[in-house]
Amino acid sequence: MTTPPRGSGCFITFEGIDGSGKSTQINRLAEHLRAQGQDVVVTREPGGSPGAEEIRALVLQGDPDRWSAETEILLFTAARRDHMERLIEPALAQGKVVLCDRFADSTRMYQGVSRGDLRPVVDKLHRLMIGREPDLTILIDMDPATGLSRALSRQTADERFEAFGEDLQARMRAGFLALADEFRDRFHVIDGARDIDTVAGDIRATVDKALA
Repeated sequence: MTTPPRGSGCFITFEGIDGSGKSTQINRLAEHLRAQGQDVVVTREPGGSPGAEEIRALVLQGDPDRWSAETEILLFTAARRDHMERLIEPALAQGKVVLCDRFADSTRMYQGVSRGDLRPVVDKLHRLMIGREPDLTILIDMDPATGLSRALSRQTADERFEAFGEDLQARMRAGFLALADEFRDRFHVIDGARDIDTVAGDIRATVDKALA
């Protein structure tokens, strides 16, 4: 498969453990960018397109042991391919800024490392079926216990991974920080333990610089 054509837009992803405040900060950033005249699309993974949202319900709801890590990799890749085809690539081709809550880095961690030594499988599928990395990735770093407490307090249906407990969140944090070191050219780590406004200010400065 050839790499999808690239437009003139900017693809920015947000990563971090559950409860790190990604959704809040994405919405704050979207308001800031729109006030500057940018055409912004806010989306999420798994999900973002009708087909991908159906897969989201399959992988994020139900018993923690519902799927093996190998099956999850296939489901997430299928959802991401549909998301790319139907929303992300068309928006970028139109010069829009796409803000995405999670992308392939989450699959590299959840299914590729923290739930088994499957990172090579994740990367191979990504190269074959997706073929694109974000232009910029914001990693909101957060203490695992604090993040898990926040995530569970939301009381939503999408809590299958939170049910694995703090140990998984701790491994995820270490994994994300390792990814940030591996992909230094696109990752920017933000300390999420501070107040919301301070975190938002750092993210705005980082993104404004990247867009400039």
